[in-house]
Amino acid sequence: MALPIIPDWLKLRDGSLNLGLDDQTVVVILNGQPQYRLDARPAGGQFMCAITQTTNGKRFDANAKFVTLDAALVGGLDQLRESLGW
Repeated sequence: MALPIIPDWLKLRDGSLNLGLDDQTVVVILNGQPQYRLDARPAGGQFMCAITQTTNGKRFDANAKFVTLDAALVGGLDQLRESLGW
């Protein structure tokens, strides 16, 4: 799995993306620190994206389903943006 393209809203905040410990996890970096973890998980033949704030464990996911693992991570980034009001 390749990293998703860094969305413009994240670039505007000097954010970046890193691979997590496995190929289903992406870490959102802000201010040089890992702030959010996106985990694509299987869900009934599709995928969901669990979004967790790394500093306190707060969840941001919306239980949406996606056809592929990559789509789940991109969708997770959109869910995060909406949750943050960016």
